[in-house]
Amino acid sequence: MAEVLIDIKIEPLAEGGYLATSAELQGLIAQGRTVAETIEIAQDVARKLIESCLEHRDPLPPKIRAALKKRGQKAMLKIPVGVELEATAA
Repeated sequence: MAEVLIDIKIEPLAEGGYLATSAELQGLIAQGRTVAETIEIAQDVARKLIESCLEHRDPLPPKIRAALKKRGQKAMLKIPVGVELEATAA
């Protein structure tokens, strides 16, 4: 099974919760109540997007295509997450 790192952006929503998007994998949008839940949903969405591309023979992003060529037709995604925390006044 191939492993691919996909950068995602997680930002807090004004109404609460978090939103994850990715410039590397179009269509990846995930919303959750916590950062951990949002990451988990983003991983599932990314996996389903890749599976759909493979099933319908749609083009994959270069990074994912390269990983699949090395390992076959399945991918397991690891998504690094950078979180910027605002300094709180003491």
